[in-house]
Amino acid sequence: MKQWMSVWALVIGMSCALPAAVAADGFAVVKSKKAKFDDVRENAVMAIENRGMKIDHESFIADMLARTGRDIGLTKAVYLRGDQIQFCKADLSRAMMEADPRNMVFCPFIVNIYVTPDKPDVVNVAYRKPLAPGASAASKKALADVERMLADIVRESLQ
Repeated sequence: MKQWMSVWALVIGMSCALPAAVAADGFAVVKSKKAKFDDVRENAVMAIENRGMKIDHESFIADMLARTGRDIGLTKAVYLRGDQIQFCKADLSRAMMEADPRNMVFCPFIVNIYVTPDKPDVVNVAYRKPLAPGASAASKKALADVERMLADIVRESLQ
């Protein structure tokens, strides 16, 4: 059982590392501000809910990494705090997937909020850019609308 838990922790850890690699290639947008984590997180929740959306799931990534890291002998703190908020907006999701069913990969929409050990007073808010190289005009428009919404939520989170 312990071996299974170690494998599972490694898989989760690797999947959580992907956004960092993607961000380095310009496929993620990260905005930062000196602030309190809880204030920024609350602003993000309000920005989502004020648009009439329901939060589908919240992942406490920093807590998960700390917990699973102990199980596999990796204890370096990646984040002091780090949460992920998932949500959906029916009209944007529908338009995006009607334009191209492959756009399902961009659902649900996710906003990440985190603080790193090297900058404990700076809160980062990030999202993955919904990019589809070679997409149709309809798909590009739908994905641009999604990105505009995500950028607005990030901006409001840091106000």
